[in-house]
Amino acid sequence: MRTLSTSPTQRIAGTPRIIPRDVKRDFPKPASTRVMVVVNQKGGVGKTTTTVNLAAALANGGLKVLVLDLDPQGNASTALGIDHGPGTPGTYEVLLDGVPLVDVVVDSPEASGLQAVPATVDLAGAELQLVQMVGREQRLARAIRAYLKDHDVDYILFDCPPSLGLLTLNALVAASEIIIPIQCEYYALEGVSQLMNTIQVVQRELNPELDLSTVLLTMFDARTKLSAQVAREVRRHFADQTLGSQIPRSVRIAEAPSYGQTLLQFDPSSAGAKAYWRAAQEIANRGKAR
Repeated sequence: MRTLSTSPTQRIAGTPRIIPRDVKRDFPKPASTRVMVVVNQKGGVGKTTTTVNLAAALANGGLKVLVLDLDPQGNASTALGIDHGPGTPGTYEVLLDGVPLVDVVVDSPEASGLQAVPATVDLAGAELQLVQMVGREQRLARAIRAYLKDHDVDYILFDCPPSLGLLTLNALVAASEIIIPIQCEYYALEGVSQLMNTIQVVQRELNPELDLSTVLLTMFDARTKLSAQVAREVRRHFADQTLGSQIPRSVRIAEAPSYGQTLLQFDPSSAGAKAYWRAAQEIANRGKAR
């Protein structure tokens, strides 16, 4: 639910007003659909912020992007400006009732070419309901495969809850790539080892194609030595996966969802918006070689 009002000038679909000079307006199209899950069971690391802003940047870069909100809080739905009130058809119906994705996909006003599947509070009970279902880990993967038979999408991004339950597991099984946002704060790598263990189990038992392709540093504060130390440690552990771009700590990043917008629309000239543009450019460029 939006807690602040939006002015007509703030809600403008399409290309944001400001694009960093070192970022190309048109991003390269991947050879095939890249299905990416944004995951970290640690809360407050910027998963949803990363999902929606990367999605908006990729779409504004000329690509077709679909976001699936798998978090019962529905924060990604809010940021993308789409309705997710009780009873709104969305990911719950896809996972529990087998409703085709095409029936619940909606356009986001954040960018041309950006679509989303909303999450409602109904999704809060999905974990328990899925436990009793046959093939419970594969339900999202089947829905994605069916959708891609008839729809041309460049990127599919999953926004997951801060846990390693069945909702996140469904996303890991359906995805081909993983994006891990890691905040540049104390204990940043705490829990990542548990996540890596889960990823290895999924790779071995359920999805051998799953690849940890991207690590994104978030909440970087250039004024502190701690941020620099954490960044160095993360780059040492994930040398090939960590993007050169890092997302700064910013009040504007935190404010944008309150207006039902991504940062790229809310304040496209901010340092955070420019950082997400550069991160999206890196991801798109890496996609050319895949």
